[in-house]
Amino acid sequence: MDQGTRGELISRLAEAIAAVTTAHPLRVAIDGPPAAGKTTLADELAVVLRARDRDVIRATIDDFLVPRAQRYRRGRYSAEGCYFDAHDHAALCRVLLDPLGPGGDRRFRHAVYDAGTDTPSSPPAMAASADAVLLFDGVFLLRPELIDRWDLRIFVSVPFERTVDRARDRGAALAGSTAEIERSWRHRYIPAQQLYFATARPTDHADVIVYNDQLQQPAWEVRPHVEPSF
Repeated sequence: MDQGTRGELISRLAEAIAAVTTAHPLRVAIDGPPAAGKTTLADELAVVLRARDRDVIRATIDDFLVPRAQRYRRGRYSAEGCYFDAHDHAALCRVLLDPLGPGGDRRFRHAVYDAGTDTPSSPPAMAASADAVLLFDGVFLLRPELIDRWDLRIFVSVPFERTVDRARDRGAALAGSTAEIERSWRHRYIPAQQLYFATARPTDHADVIVYNDQLQQPAWEVRPHVEPSF
């Protein structure tokens, strides 16, 4: 395991991406629990890759949610509902992951859902270059339905209690209800992650694990088969 600065981590991840060769756009999963720092990490990595002249596609699982009524059909605080009912994995594969994968035509859409209106979204299809990199952040990305669709799998690991603290701080900054955040994390999000770990064992399948509890001094572990050649 290595530890260093934030910049060193991002550089190391960029090197791991550069070490993977595919005949199609590289599909990178950035998985981890809510409030682990997945979106921030993906955005930071996108900046570095674009500076190295890589074509980067940014997308998130939040744009592949199903309508609210379906997400909460087992109850607003149901962990099983969070894990089994929240996301449209078939659409994710159909419009994004498969078109960018082996045999795909590289014409993709980055979203099927608009959270602001709770309605389907259908942005125009775009064409990816053959050497593009998809940086896709979200929860439950290494589950059986999706595991084979990724060319590189990054898991952002943070203790669950730390994610509660971050969510609470974020909610306070947005003038949100800390009681509601606490209840959501204790009853829905953390138990859903525990279900995910018990059934899918995501860290067993990760190529890179980022230990992100100390944001400015993260640690990381790169599995041997994705070590860059330098």
